[in-house]
Amino acid sequence: MPDEVVDVFGYALHLAQAGKKHDQAKAMKGFGGASVLEVVEDYMGDTYRAVYTVKIAERVYVLHCFQKKSTKGIETPKHEMDLIRERLKAALAHAKGA
Repeated sequence: MPDEVVDVFGYALHLAQAGKKHDQAKAMKGFGGASVLEVVEDYMGDTYRAVYTVKIAERVYVLHCFQKKSTKGIETPKHEMDLIRERLKAALAHAKGA
């Protein structure tokens, strides 16, 4: 990812760790409420997303960061959503064991 995008995502995660929310952070559809957040950043014609959750044991879990390559509108591709769901389950399991 370009440095400029990494900076935005890093700052968003820093705010999340401090209990705050970045202006660009919004609830990701398909996860019921605000349990999973995403930050979307456009850079030089490309779109990047960082997906994280802060609802597990007062921790921030980064679930996925990726460049959106779908040409079918703004919807997140199914394989990306499946990966996010899988990682959310792993984060929940990790939090139970911690």
